Amino acid sequence: MKLVTYKTTAREGLGLMIDGQLFDLNTCGVILPECMTEFLNGGKVLMDKVKRIEKQIKAKQINARVIEQYELQAPVPNPTSCRDGYAFRQHVESARRNRGADMIKEFDQYPIFYFTNHNAIYGPGDINCMPDHFNKLDFELEAAIVIGKPGRNIKADDADSYIAGYMIMNDLSARTLQMEEMLLNLGPAKGKDFATVIGPWLVTPDELEQYKTEPKPDHTGAAYNLEMTCKVNGIQVSKGNMADMDWTFAEIIERASYGVDLYAGDVIGSGTVGTGCFLELNGTGLRNDPNYKAQWLQPGDEVTMDIAGLGTLTNIMVAEGTDWSILNQKK
Repeated sequence: MKLVTYKTTAREGLGLMIDGQLFDLNTCGVILPECMTEFLNGGKVLMDKVKRIEKQIKAKQINARVIEQYELQAPVPNPTSCRDGYAFRQHVESARRNRGADMIKEFDQYPIFYFTNHNAIYGPGDINCMPDHFNKLDFELEAAIVIGKPGRNIKADDADSYIAGYMIMNDLSARTLQMEEMLLNLGPAKGKDFATVIGPWLVTPDELEQYKTEPKPDHTGAAYNLEMTCKVNGIQVSKGNMADMDWTFAEIIERASYGVDLYAGDVIGSGTVGTGCFLELNGTGLRNDPNYKAQWLQPGDEVTMDIAGLGTLTNIMVAEGTDWSILNQKK
């Protein structure tokens, strides 16, 4: 299934996308929450209800209302938390090589993640950015999962059953802010917390069965052969595959849930696919050619991400009408 959060002039609600049409779930003879997090908290009971509705709509057994005029929102507009992983070795290795650093051996020992701002979640459409954000503004092409039921100390062998669905994620990054603050060895913060984009819908795992493949050797959990691309203003700048994740989402869940409760509505990103951001692409380009022209996102740029089976996520970078800069506030 493809579950969406949508907005009309009258309301915001939960819908079902089938063959490019958006169906109003609350015209299907059942009462469902209109908030994705509340829906996910209903667990298997509510998920099974919507699966039955989807089958009935496809078989034309019920007359569900089609919503004609709407705006897609983030599938989970208010996640209970948002973590981002570091699962693609190619990206980590390239980024380190580009700055003259050896590949860190700990990458192959355990998966890691950081927390980002779960109150700055966006879906398709405009993303308003401050002047300092446009100082080396970057996209990051990722996949993400949404947790579908509570759990704690979840083993990787069981972790895939906690995944309600998959989405595209664009972990927007203000690189000058990020690199400035990371000199203090406290990880990314202001460079990351202004916008994380997810969407266009939440795809349940059953829809991805046809794409299943084997995880990397000595790893545990579901893996999917899903091509990933990013275009900026219609020009492809990035290409990868979700099957290249070295650490699976199951393994990331295992580590994230150690001694900690995960909740329905928690979002976890994969981390950037190899070639999946300008920071990596620019570094590789300059390493190979000192005359390489570095590229960063500019006001008005259109960023379009596509992951096979998960859809297409498009955003426009918009400049806020201000010249206020915290980069100029240093003592």
